[in-house]
Amino acid sequence: METIAQRRIYFDNAATTPLNDEVIDAMLPYLTTHFGNPSSVYSYGRETRRAVENARNAVASILGADANEIYFTSGATESTNMAIRAAVSDLRCRRIITSPLEHHATLHTVENLHKKKNIELEFVKILPNGHIDIDDLENLLTSSFKKTLVTLMHANNEIGNITDISIVGKLCKQCNAIFYSDTVQTVGHFPFKLHAMPVDFVNGAAHKFHGPKGVGIIYINRRNTIDPFVHGGSQEKNMRAGTENIYGIVGFAKALELATKNYEADRTYITDLKKYMIQQLTANIKEISFNGDIKGCSLYTVLSVNFPKTPQSEMILVNLDDNNICVSGGSACTPSAKGSHVIAALKPSGDCVTVRFSFSKHNTKQEADVVIEKLKALI
Repeated sequence: METIAQRRIYFDNAATTPLNDEVIDAMLPYLTTHFGNPSSVYSYGRETRRAVENARNAVASILGADANEIYFTSGATESTNMAIRAAVSDLRCRRIITSPLEHHATLHTVENLHKKKNIELEFVKILPNGHIDIDDLENLLTSSFKKTLVTLMHANNEIGNITDISIVGKLCKQCNAIFYSDTVQTVGHFPFKLHAMPVDFVNGAAHKFHGPKGVGIIYINRRNTIDPFVHGGSQEKNMRAGTENIYGIVGFAKALELATKNYEADRTYITDLKKYMIQQLTANIKEISFNGDIKGCSLYTVLSVNFPKTPQSEMILVNLDDNNICVSGGSACTPSAKGSHVIAALKPSGDCVTVRFSFSKHNTKQEADVVIEKLKALI
């Protein structure tokens, strides 16, 4: 019989999560018998159209939004591009404020607009604990009369820090700025009431909370009118042309329903596991440190750990993989050879090797114990 030490241990859930069995069951009919094009007028099309709209209504209800504010996309990166580019092209923002710790979906988009469209680009200062400097953000917002987009993520995907988007949103409202928050790490892991939150756009991706890959959402607050991002058809209320990913959309809604239903139990369980991992790392591995505000405003699923740079630790990701342990050095969307821009911003000296552990409800303390023993042997 296979022991836990012989099994593959997956501690990279911030990159993606395994599909929930109930999500698979919900999707299967739309991979088999319910195959109609939802734009078709006959029965096959009508049944898939109902599935799309039922999913939209379910997602909107869970997130505290109206159904006509939720649009399905191919994922969080498309949603990010859609929000940022619409703020510039349709909402007339001529200036963008962001942070150096954002996901590359944001950073590459704003840098492109800065270079190609001459959009002014400014970066808010980062505090030593990885949080944005709210005072500096307020200074930036009040320093110019240009229409401004503020784009700041809700929870950082590498270090887990949570930004108070209510505070940021209120500052934006006072300064007549547009606010987009990348919520890809918190949708499905955090309760939302969007109508009570001062945001213009947020996003989400099903594969971050045990749903399918290749499907996401964008929330567009009803006060904002923007043009279609993809042209060529009337799908998604004329906002995104192309035949809908029916089974992905159904899977998104089901995964979000399950995540919301089990939120308190899952959060409590994963938080306890993260605390256990911190305790065991501190007790067993010398000279480590942690990135971000791990004892304060931090996402319960993510733990970023610095190991002193040595010949052994520089090979840590490869060696852990050789021992059937899946972790990352940062975002899964960043080539490992380039390293993490988030850690580089926080640790410019480069005198450490960083590993991101990210947990789900499927992980156990027994798995954590195996990882600790392997780390002791490797380092």
